[in-house]
Amino acid sequence: MSQPLRAAVIGVGSMGYNHARVYAGMEDIDLVAVCDANAATAQRVGGIYRCKAYSDYETMLEQEQLDMVSVVVPTAEHFTVAQTVIARGVALLIEKPIAATLEQGQAIIDAAHKAGVVLTVGHIERFNPAIIALKQQLVDQELGRIYQVAARRVGPFPPRIMDVGVIIDLATHEMDILSYLLEMPITRMHVELHRHIHETHEDIFSAILRFENGVLGNVDINWLTPTKIRELSIIGEQGMFVANYLTQDLTFYENDSCQSKQWQDLARIGVTEGRVIRQKVPRREPLLEELRAFGNAVRGLHPPKVSGAEGLRALRLAKELLRHGRANSEQFAHVGA
Repeated sequence: MSQPLRAAVIGVGSMGYNHARVYAGMEDIDLVAVCDANAATAQRVGGIYRCKAYSDYETMLEQEQLDMVSVVVPTAEHFTVAQTVIARGVALLIEKPIAATLEQGQAIIDAAHKAGVVLTVGHIERFNPAIIALKQQLVDQELGRIYQVAARRVGPFPPRIMDVGVIIDLATHEMDILSYLLEMPITRMHVELHRHIHETHEDIFSAILRFENGVLGNVDINWLTPTKIRELSIIGEQGMFVANYLTQDLTFYENDSCQSKQWQDLARIGVTEGRVIRQKVPRREPLLEELRAFGNAVRGLHPPKVSGAEGLRALRLAKELLRHGRANSEQFAHVGA
């Protein structure tokens, strides 16, 4: 077995703490340091996982010989931290979104390419077993022609998210997953958004999308629902798949008309209820799978599973959602006046 990779985490708040936890439990990766601007937080997490703690990431990068770093700081800080890590020649995983702006995201990609540094973006849902299984079903044409996709990601308001709204924080997940599953560009979108309880940013939005191949998409995301729901459904000529991100279940609802030998007679009916089949999906922690893939990319075993370009694409689409939603909100306010 090769020598363990030396890893560190910059930013050990809620999500960064989980990065530290997972690294600490991996056999082929050593968590050697954590860093947080809040020195007490860094010391607490460092104490739990018996690694060095820093309050300044530049000092950490100077003093530690690192192979890989997770950047889990507020979005506004991604660019500055990423550039410093890259300048040190250390591979990095940046939690989504890749950056606060498209220009900063592209600059990070360019810097990593120039330095020959492995860069990946933390779109964790790519590593959800239900989504991986769904992707394989689509590759195998088990659904036939696809008609519609619907994504719902709702839950309570997270007080820790203050620098961005629900679109940049959560819709980047959906934009990445829909691009990954359908492999089709979005040609048209209609977006409605509103701010109810967040002090500065939108906390609810809905979107209708049209993809280049005619597939329709519905996206419903908010921070206003008192229970967490993470669900994706895809409807096609053979039936419907429903993926539950939280339980990692994938269920197929069969269109019985497509299974009948009397298709010509039943074609007028089009869709009838058939079997409900729960797919066998082995449950795994997505973050563990994500960090394992990151480590393998650092070792050169395969390219990053989520490239910087894919992270930038998700951010670009989220920015488009935000632009369309704001334009509609301004128009609505003008009409209301």
